[in-house]
Amino acid sequence: MIQFPDITFEAGKYVDEFVSFLANNLEVLFDFIFFITSRSISGLTDFLMIIPWWLFIVIIFLLGWYFKSLFSGVLYGLFIFLIGSFGLWEEMMITISIILTAVIICLIIGIPLGIAMAFNKWVSMILRPILDAMQTMPSFVYLIPAIFFFGLGNVSAIFATLIYSLPPVIRLTDLAIRGVDKEVVESAHSFGSSRWQTLSKVQLPQALPTIMAGVNQTTMMALAMVVIASMVGASGLGEQVLVSINRIDIALGFEAGISIVFLAIIIDRITNGIAEKVQRRGGNQ
Repeated sequence: MIQFPDITFEAGKYVDEFVSFLANNLEVLFDFIFFITSRSISGLTDFLMIIPWWLFIVIIFLLGWYFKSLFSGVLYGLFIFLIGSFGLWEEMMITISIILTAVIICLIIGIPLGIAMAFNKWVSMILRPILDAMQTMPSFVYLIPAIFFFGLGNVSAIFATLIYSLPPVIRLTDLAIRGVDKEVVESAHSFGSSRWQTLSKVQLPQALPTIMAGVNQTTMMALAMVVIASMVGASGLGEQVLVSINRIDIALGFEAGISIVFLAIIIDRITNGIAEKVQRRGGNQ
C-alpha cells in the first residue's frame, strides 16, 4: 500500500507518435514554412545590415525621443553604440531580425485568435487550457519539436519562440475586446453598424492600448528566448552567450549579456511609449 501500483500510462509515446505522424504527412507544409521563415529572417537581416551604423543609431534616437523623451533617445542611441563597440553589431542585427520575425508571426496568429476568443465561448474554452500549457511548459521542451520539424538553425528558434511568446497577445486581445464598454457597443449596433463595422471602428480602437500591452509582453518574451533558442543553432547574441558559457569566457559573456539587456530596455520602453501614445490619442478622441 506504500508503493504506487504497477500501472503505467505512457502519454509521451502517444505524443511522439503524433509528432512523427505530422512530420511524415505534412512534410511539404513544414518545408514551405521553413523556406518562408528562413527567407524572411535572412532578408530582414540583410536589410538591417545595409543601414549605416550611424543612421541606425539616429533612428533609435528618434524613436526614443518621439515615444519617450530626449534623454531616453540619447540613452538608447548610446546603448546601441556600446553594443557595436563590443564587436557585436552583426549579432545584434541577427537577434533583432529573429525577434521581429517571431513577433510579426505572433501578431498575425495571436490577434485574430484573441478576437475569436472574445466572440466565441467555445473557442475560448478550447484555447484557454492550451494557452495555460504553452505558458507553464518549460521552455526547453519547445526545442525538441522545433528540431524535429525544422532541424537546427534560426527557423527552429522562431518555432520555439512562437510557442513561448504567443499566449500574451492572445490573452490580452481577448481581455481588451471583452473590456470595451458594452454601452458603446450597443450604441454602435443601434445605429445600424454590422458586427464587422463594430469590431473595426469601435471595439478595436477602444481595445488598442491593451492590445499594445500584449504586443509589448510578446516582444519581451521573444527576447527572453534568445539564449535558449541558441541551443538549437540560432545565431545572434544568444549564440555568443552560449559560446561564452562553453569557453567560460567572462568577458564575452558580460558583453553579450549586457547587450541583450540593452535591447530589452530599448524594446520595452519604445513599445510602452507607443502604447501610451495610442492611449492618449484614444482618450482625446
